Amino acid sequence: MKPLVECVPNFSEGRDPAKVAVILAAIREVPDVFVLAHESDTDHNRSVITLAGAPEAVAEAAVRAVGKAAEIIDLTCQTGAHPRIGATDVVPFIPIHGVTIEDCVALARKAAHEIWRRYRIPVYLYEAAAQRPERTNLEKIRKGQFEGLREEVLHNPERAPDVGEPRLHPTAGATVVGARKFLIAYNINLGTPDVEIAKKIAKTIRFSSGGIPFVKAMGVDLRARNLAQVSMNLTDFEQTPVHVVFEAVKREAERHGVGIIGSEIVGLIPRRAIEMTAEAYLKVENFSPAQVFENRLEESLLAAQSKSSATFAALARPFLDAVAQPSPTPGGGSVAALAGALAAGLGQMVAGLSRKKKSLAAYAAPLEDALASFRAASQQLSQAIDRDAASYESVLVAHRLPRETTEEQKDRDRAIQQAFKGAVEAPFEIARKAAEVFEKLGQLEPMSAPSMVSDVRVGRMMAATAVRGALENVRINLESVADTAFAARARSESASLAARIAETPAAAGKI
Repeated sequence: MKPLVECVPNFSEGRDPAKVAVILAAIREVPDVFVLAHESDTDHNRSVITLAGAPEAVAEAAVRAVGKAAEIIDLTCQTGAHPRIGATDVVPFIPIHGVTIEDCVALARKAAHEIWRRYRIPVYLYEAAAQRPERTNLEKIRKGQFEGLREEVLHNPERAPDVGEPRLHPTAGATVVGARKFLIAYNINLGTPDVEIAKKIAKTIRFSSGGIPFVKAMGVDLRARNLAQVSMNLTDFEQTPVHVVFEAVKREAERHGVGIIGSEIVGLIPRRAIEMTAEAYLKVENFSPAQVFENRLEESLLAAQSKSSATFAALARPFLDAVAQPSPTPGGGSVAALAGALAAGLGQMVAGLSRKKKSLAAYAAPLEDALASFRAASQQLSQAIDRDAASYESVLVAHRLPRETTEEQKDRDRAIQQAFKGAVEAPFEIARKAAEVFEKLGQLEPMSAPSMVSDVRVGRMMAATAVRGALENVRINLESVADTAFAARARSESASLAARIAETPAAAGKI
């Protein structure tokens, strides 16, 4: 397995799904980077994006995301329950495979200098990348938040950034970059709106106040839900497991006469953390991670792959499993994009093989052009798999916006409409490109070797399916768009795209 690094940037925007989608798009533009998860919270007014991939690629994606966030987030008019000093508040790098914490420190420091060089956003270094002992803890760097630090940094050398001039960016503030072990963001919601109780519990359990090692905690007011929350970061779940923290909060909550109504994981959690919790509560004797079905299966697959190259089924399995999950994304639009990418891939194969045949030398130039065209289409449709999923996730985020006041209801309605328009445009992009692939495959057939005609025709069928599937997603999302002019234009273009794939390959289905 190649070296892998995880990065979990936190952005000071959790209420406008369109802005979050823009940041996600900037990340997804970088090759060899995978967005594993992203979550937004309206009370915290914060979004957390988890990405992973090759170290240099992940660092580049993180830097670009910082720049994009600076363009669209203005801290001078941003408020939320979560403390922050930057539009991109924190950017931690985490070693996953074939990478050490020292490698991540070097990566973090390189990214910090790039952030300052490109965007003139000052950077503070924390955790393992800290250059000063007192900056190991994020809380100390964030003291005073954006508003307080903006003034203090001008006259207090102790608050000067590690990279950049001693002043904050006027709207994007400063960013904290570092390297650390895997962290679990874990929140527990209390059955009370009294945030003072949450703050007292947080003070009791956090390590900096004499509480549990490897636990950072604060009390948060979830106004939209009329609840108080103990929001925590568990910095070493193997030393302090999740269930230990849960029981500690539960005891303290009971001491204050309140109960726990639920807890949540923000971002991703290692399987081992869940195994440890299950082992503790179930009290299974002589438990071993090897008893977990998925662990044993993965070991077997890895062993098989070490003896031979990975099977095509194994390569496809992660996406198939993601589609099968009981969640709305990835859904039909992403599947349509994959169908289009596969069609373009078949086009690449046929064009690439045909141009090498002496009998087709007369078509060398157009085959070369076709190869480049299919390669570009495959890349665009592959990227559209994530873009389509992100567009619908923006709809879900918009629906979670607060609506207690008339103004909040108006803002929520606007956000939902904007998100649904994005959820129309994303599959439209798939349909347009897939229709183009369909037509180019038709042009390719006369230039192909007879033995590959079936590949061309399967490609055309896949491309046509991609168009039809994408347009079905356009249709269903248009039902929620109130802008009649927008809807009319969309329906007109849908009809035009459907007409482009009406042709059926001549011998399709004949034996």
